[in-house]
Amino acid sequence: MKRVCISGSGLFTPAESISNDELVASFNRYVENFNAENATAIAAGTVTPLQPSSSEFIVKASGIKARYCVNKAGVLDPAVMRPQIRKRGDDEPCLLVEMGLAAARQALASAGREAGEVDAVVVACSNMQRAYPAMAVELQHYLGCGGFGFDMNVACASAAFGVQAAVDAVARGSARAVLVVSPEVCTGHLNFRNRDCHFIFGDAATALLIEPLETATAAKRFEVLGTRLVTQFSNNIRNDFGFLNVSEQPGRRWDEILFRQEGRKVFKEVVPLVSELLVGHLGELGIVPASVRRFWLHQANLGMNHLIAKRVLGHEPGIDEAPVILDEYANTSSAGSVIAFHKYHQDLEPGQVGVLCAFGAGYSAGSVVLRRL
Repeated sequence: MKRVCISGSGLFTPAESISNDELVASFNRYVENFNAENATAIAAGTVTPLQPSSSEFIVKASGIKARYCVNKAGVLDPAVMRPQIRKRGDDEPCLLVEMGLAAARQALASAGREAGEVDAVVVACSNMQRAYPAMAVELQHYLGCGGFGFDMNVACASAAFGVQAAVDAVARGSARAVLVVSPEVCTGHLNFRNRDCHFIFGDAATALLIEPLETATAAKRFEVLGTRLVTQFSNNIRNDFGFLNVSEQPGRRWDEILFRQEGRKVFKEVVPLVSELLVGHLGELGIVPASVRRFWLHQANLGMNHLIAKRVLGHEPGIDEAPVILDEYANTSSAGSVIAFHKYHQDLEPGQVGVLCAFGAGYSAGSVVLRRL
């Protein structure tokens, strides 16, 4: 069994950003239009009036201040309220692959590797653009890799699950190097007309290069000391979009099949699940939690991340111990913890330990313990 490391990371950030104020203005115009159009029914008590949102509410509920988006105009148009993307032909890369390619090339460059040295590509993300062919195989084709590729979906925990699959492949010698790519157009599965969740998601793509420690040449490498995964079934975070929607009788409106969650239940149940995963995993590796230099956590909710870090560390976490990108990127699903790693790993000293942790629907959670070399 070979020792394995993360030798490179990459991040693609869309050009357009939407502030809370912009998002709220759009949502509130939709609310005003809806209430005006249904004034008679509202007065008769047969329709419930919609309530406006506010930037203060969003920050208090989540810590989010802005989010990047592949199409700002469509999201902010009260008559559309979803990203609008160009239809592509079969002879050009799909949007998620295009985003993933940018992140993957950056990861390769940071690791000092060429695409031809990669034997496997894993596209690990929450929402696939299509059923098949696999986006990983398409990305492999456009990148110029050999070997094999496959897609995997474990919701927001996908990147951590992808890393374990990559580590296993490299450690056992079935691949010289593996790219784990997480492209997310989360705004495409978000109901921007739902006050409880219209602010949650943003778009981005990340990539990690995993290779044997003995042959890695990058200046800053992170040895993978261990990975650990856990799943526990729950309907409290759910997305019902799929090819059988059109066959259902009776049918459902498009906004009934998109992302929805029971936020309070998720908070109450996921915090102990993830905290116990991290404490148990570190304990198995003989690492005292308080000695961990940094936690790169899934970026879903500021309060949730704060409480998880506090339970694991045993004290109030500082921003340096558990960095936040949530305010700028919002929840980017599987990409979130890797964005945090990508932006906040350069200052770790040799020998220091960090933990990348992703968690989400399923429930699913994954822990990757790393040591800077």
